[in-house]
Amino acid sequence: MNLTSLAFQHQGKIPSKYTCDGADVNPPLAISDVPPNAKSLVLIMDDPDAMKPAGKVWDHWIVWNIPPFTKEIAEGQEPRGVHGKGTSGNLKYHGPCPPDMVHRYFFTLYALDTGLQLPEGSTKADVEKAMKGHILARTELMGRYERK
Repeated sequence: MNLTSLAFQHQGKIPSKYTCDGADVNPPLAISDVPPNAKSLVLIMDDPDAMKPAGKVWDHWIVWNIPPFTKEIAEGQEPRGVHGKGTSGNLKYHGPCPPDMVHRYFFTLYALDTGLQLPEGSTKADVEKAMKGHILARTELMGRYERK
């Protein structure tokens, strides 16, 4: 399974358009090679550098029950699915906005053998717990951003 973007390369710089310094819209994402037996997809975007040294992760975007036939998530468009609550209390995409240095942002896509029975606004921890034992495939796209 693959997750790519026309906006930035894996480990590359995320353009400011997709951050709090720009339009704060999600970058375009392309999805390919989803396992044929997948019943749903989960997309999580987070920043493990946000709360160092506390060891906490800042959750920017959480969406589950994305149809497995989804091939792209267009720029500025939320995917079909159920939206979780990010660290900022957001239910939609919330772009990078690092307060200090270069941060890494991981867009992680999971293919599941089931749909998740969780209410909108559930947390990443709720989603991860519900996914346990149901992950068929996992891939990630990582971008970096530093405010000037």
